[in-house]
Amino acid sequence: MVNDPSPAPPASINGRAIDLGLFERPGIGLVYLFFVFLPLMFPPRVGALAISASAIACVLFLPIYYASFRRESGHWPIAASALVGYALIPLNPGGNTFIIYAMAMAAHRLPPRMAVGLSAGLLLVMGMEFLGLGREPVAALGFVAVVAVIGTMVVAGTLYTRVQQRRIAELKLSHDEVRRLAALAERERIARDLHDLLGHTLSIVVLKSELAGKLIAHRPEVARAQIGEVEQVARQALREVREAVTGYRSGDLQAELAAARLVLLGAEIELHHRIEVDALPVAVEAALALGLREAVTNVLRHAGARRIDVRLERQGERVCLRVGDDGRGGIERSGNGLVGMRERLAALGGEVLIESPPGDGTRLTLCVPLRHEESVALPSPGAGA
Repeated sequence: MVNDPSPAPPASINGRAIDLGLFERPGIGLVYLFFVFLPLMFPPRVGALAISASAIACVLFLPIYYASFRRESGHWPIAASALVGYALIPLNPGGNTFIIYAMAMAAHRLPPRMAVGLSAGLLLVMGMEFLGLGREPVAALGFVAVVAVIGTMVVAGTLYTRVQQRRIAELKLSHDEVRRLAALAERERIARDLHDLLGHTLSIVVLKSELAGKLIAHRPEVARAQIGEVEQVARQALREVREAVTGYRSGDLQAELAAARLVLLGAEIELHHRIEVDALPVAVEAALALGLREAVTNVLRHAGARRIDVRLERQGERVCLRVGDDGRGGIERSGNGLVGMRERLAALGGEVLIESPPGDGTRLTLCVPLRHEESVALPSPGAGA
């Protein structure tokens, strides 16, 4: 019998509850009830009592099995499954199937050492029952050995799955925490920048407006001059705010690479990148960063890849970002994301090239001419894996 997913107890990391992902398809585990009836198909011939008892045992087991997927059920499904098996064994040796189910439930619900100890105890009780029924010691040992081998595989596989699911959950929570802290830092930076930009300017506007209000009746020329200065200060502040907002909206390729590494790590996809350009114009970097984001999103959704290679290089008077994966290929060239990518690059005089033969991955190339604009440095250029 193969490992059947039963639930683990509620778990938490740093006080936050996590779902170990063990409840996806519980019905699949019921296919192993076939092994309950397997011994009845071989000599010696069995009577209607054994067949009826086996069918009744399966019916009784169904609510026990589904109850084991509810966290609030506690440990009673383990004991109930084992009892059904022990009660059926005198009539049908296939009752040992329920013992294996009980071992799987124990491996999911109990701490590892307790699960292993309980599984050994269940096997010992089953062996004693076979001997107590007057079976030949060799036959009894054979039944116990079969269950021991299968049960060991089930328990080991289940415990390994628990460890892997917990690691994935921990990794996801760490990614969420990184994103939360990054968003918090960005909000604080925006608040500081806006305060620096507008605090002094608005103070000047208030003072000059008050002065103009006092002078307008007796010295209207001076008041008009003050109002003119208020207008100039306000226009300058508006220009600075627009420049700041443009800076917030511009993409950062290194930041996009870091975000891609996080999300791909959670999906168990390797990211290898090589940055060969020291500086990029702001508009060009923003377009390439958005293109990289769209490419990574497509890989996560459609490619089924295990590795992504990203390379940024200069070719004469233009810069090219190449993103390749080892997935299934055959992507649509007219998707909304690709259309938007083409439009953004076309506005800068660039182009998008796609190679996606079915079964041979996808290679996306984004090329943009370098314009004579103010450039921003990319920190730490070089290779990474």
